[in-house]
Amino acid sequence: MVVSPTRSAPAAPPRRESGGLLRRPAARCCGLLVAVAVLLVAVLASLLLGSRTLPVGDTLVVLVDGDRSSTTGLIVWELRWPRTVIGVFVGAALGVSGALMQGVTRNPLADPGILGVNAGAAFAVVLAIYVFGITTLSIYVGFAFVGAAVASVVVYALGAMGRDGASPVKLALAGAAVSALLVALTSAILLVDLATLDRYRFWVVGSLAGRDLGVLWQVLPFLGAGLLVGFASARSLTVLGLGDDVAEALGAKVGAARLVSALAVVLLTGSAVAAAGPIGFVGLTIPHVARALVGTDYRWIMAYSALLAPTLLLVADTIGRLVARPGEVQVGVVTAVIGAPFFIALIRRQRLAEL
Repeated sequence: MVVSPTRSAPAAPPRRESGGLLRRPAARCCGLLVAVAVLLVAVLASLLLGSRTLPVGDTLVVLVDGDRSSTTGLIVWELRWPRTVIGVFVGAALGVSGALMQGVTRNPLADPGILGVNAGAAFAVVLAIYVFGITTLSIYVGFAFVGAAVASVVVYALGAMGRDGASPVKLALAGAAVSALLVALTSAILLVDLATLDRYRFWVVGSLAGRDLGVLWQVLPFLGAGLLVGFASARSLTVLGLGDDVAEALGAKVGAARLVSALAVVLLTGSAVAAAGPIGFVGLTIPHVARALVGTDYRWIMAYSALLAPTLLLVADTIGRLVARPGEVQVGVVTAVIGAPFFIALIRRQRLAEL
């Protein structure tokens, strides 16, 4: 009697402990609702607080009626509403791009600038001022986005060279090298032309002040595309977190997944830097907060990052308006003050390399 061999069931893919304080889907959904509520509070605070504090009732009436004739209406609609809306979109872009960048490189210290985005945008703005004599913020946006995109493409092309393709280590090294080169070229131009330095320093500090909604409309198509591509790649990033070998065994196309995620980073970070200048620490800190709440599933990490990052940016912008009234401290400075202690605590963790 011949006994046919039994076919063993396929091995289940290894599961990675998701961790996080909010382990159940219901808890995570409730957490998202709380994050939305906190973001709305930050939006209201951004509209109310500044060199002049506005009454809550009058502000709400102005928002509902759309009145621009009164003093309150003028302050809300002409000054605070544009910077608040831009802050929400820029913050979401920085938070999601930071989560993507850390997922692509599997580096907990990665931020959106690791692909040379910030350095490329800065160099392009300096060229716009020095070579073409441009002084209009709305035109800076186009140059900054093109510079960010070109720098990112160069970094990815360098990182993709060799047999292993665009590995996390090679991307990080290529980004550091290209950023160093662009920073050196930018500094060289600024040192020989003080007029360029005088105009450039107002953009490079990172600020929401002085921006109108026209700036947002210029970058909104790219920002929206980046968000769509980023959230579409969330599942593949979760698989990549298991390691390249395991991801390939599960059928994931590692190279394609990294390329798509890198494209989303370029679109999101390029849009954010073009609209508000380089703002640090938001894309670094917020994904870690989201990861502590929901674990390693990038669908949840990116959803939380898209809500928590604009909250941080608006709170920082509001603090900057309050601490130096009637003047203000630029939001890029405030986020650095808030993010630096977090960064120091992060690099002192014993399990830093495990993402």
